[in-house]
Amino acid sequence: MGTSSPLTIGRPDQLSAEGQSSLRAVIEGAELGEMRWPEFRDYRKDVTRFYEAYSYGLPWVRDMQPTSQARAAVGLLLKADEKGLSADDYDGPRWTDRLSKLKPAVQHPKESDAIEFDVALTVSMMRFLSDLHIGRVNPQHPDFEIDDGDKKYDLPEFLKEQVIEGWDDTSILSRVEPPYPMYERTIKALRTYMQLARQDAYEVLPAAKKPVAPGNLYPGVPRLIRFLRLVGDLPAGVALPVNKTTYQGPLVDAVKNFQRRHGLSPDGRIDVKTLGALNVPLDHRVRQIQLTLERWRWLPSDYQHSPVVVNIPEFRLRAYGDQFQVAVTMEVVVGKAFGHHTPVFANKIRYLIFRPYWNVPPSIARADILPAIQRHPDYMSREKLEIVDSRENVISPASLTPVILQQIRSGALSIRQKPGPTNSLGLVKFIFPNEFDIYTHDTPATELFSKSRRDFSHGCIRLEKPAELAAWVLRDKPEWTPERIRAAMDAEKSQEVTLTHPIPVLIVYGTVIVLEDQIVRFYDDIYDQDAELDRVLDKGYPYI
Repeated sequence: MGTSSPLTIGRPDQLSAEGQSSLRAVIEGAELGEMRWPEFRDYRKDVTRFYEAYSYGLPWVRDMQPTSQARAAVGLLLKADEKGLSADDYDGPRWTDRLSKLKPAVQHPKESDAIEFDVALTVSMMRFLSDLHIGRVNPQHPDFEIDDGDKKYDLPEFLKEQVIEGWDDTSILSRVEPPYPMYERTIKALRTYMQLARQDAYEVLPAAKKPVAPGNLYPGVPRLIRFLRLVGDLPAGVALPVNKTTYQGPLVDAVKNFQRRHGLSPDGRIDVKTLGALNVPLDHRVRQIQLTLERWRWLPSDYQHSPVVVNIPEFRLRAYGDQFQVAVTMEVVVGKAFGHHTPVFANKIRYLIFRPYWNVPPSIARADILPAIQRHPDYMSREKLEIVDSRENVISPASLTPVILQQIRSGALSIRQKPGPTNSLGLVKFIFPNEFDIYTHDTPATELFSKSRRDFSHGCIRLEKPAELAAWVLRDKPEWTPERIRAAMDAEKSQEVTLTHPIPVLIVYGTVIVLEDQIVRFYDDIYDQDAELDRVLDKGYPYI
């Protein structure tokens, strides 16, 4: 899409008194039976304002035929699938019939057909623009806290001024779609995988009694070769051994590439997890990309400037520079899949604390620490824990009477862990105040970063390279050299440092990632949020 369409000069077609009455009735009832999703109550106010601006004429129609803008708009709707949306949601199959009822196909079109065409196009374009800009589903959710209110357009004004009176499809889409480069790369990946899905004659690779190791005989080798060549893990020009039943040579390297792209250990062994990923139909991968694009549209557009982004299913953090290039990247540990999800939200890092105390959440104190204290009398001293009141006065461990323990259970008293290398938060934590009490922090449990799946925390995000992130967030404070940061982490006392400029942080959930290298990477839906979003989208309009 690209060139500007010529503007049609002239006023919208004015309706007869009967036609105006019919148009007003459709708008008031917020339902047009001929549409794929007839009810549009959630857009009734916008549609009303839009037609009021045209004195209840038909802005998409001139002399009872579609304007050039109307035809261009229909063209956009028919290509909605290329954006990860569904053309059927915007009446894709119905536009040919509607156009055929107006001039020049029909000499004397009916006013009712013109009204149906105009209202259907208005509602469909409002839905399309809104869906493309902020997504179809409201991201307010028990595990999501992203406010899309600031992103919402004045749809009647936008449609009138930017579409009907100022058409340029490239300009329109650039203002509507998310500004993030990874979103643009994911759109390209969608087109690629839609094509690959059409090319693949889906075949299931056979299971083996034990993992297939390099050098083993495996009857699935021919299918494996075809599939890995199709998706690009096995380059087309690479020569393979003549023996088509032995798993060996470049094919093993291709499987390692595939494993890397799917968040698996790249050992070249075809185990149950690798076989499962290889057998996922490509049209399911297309759907995975579509769901990820939906989530990109939820993100606030003003967070594009040097954000820190944590992608939960990928178990990875990236800090971006001014031109959205990756400046710092590291592995992370996120909340457990069962009962301790890390929530999705947007906020800003405002300060960090070197040598932090760990203020134990009441739920963890009740479920884990109190039982341990009662089982092991030395647990408090061994784990460097102390009991404090609301004013942070320390209660002597010798005073662990049943009354004190009950006050801990009720929340009147709390437990905290002293700063130091064995502290659960490590030597530094980064604070972006939020209702979930989630933050990123160092950890003494560094062995967890060697695992391919890293959902082990109670919700907070543990960092593989906390000193690197500290240096990056303090980069506009030249006095905070790497040496000073390390000294602060090793000091005796806690130290809080407020940032000069708060840094955007996005905690996101994307099971598809496309980096600057254009390689498409897929990750497991560890919290089943793709599955839940898929169910919601299947219900159709109006979305929740």
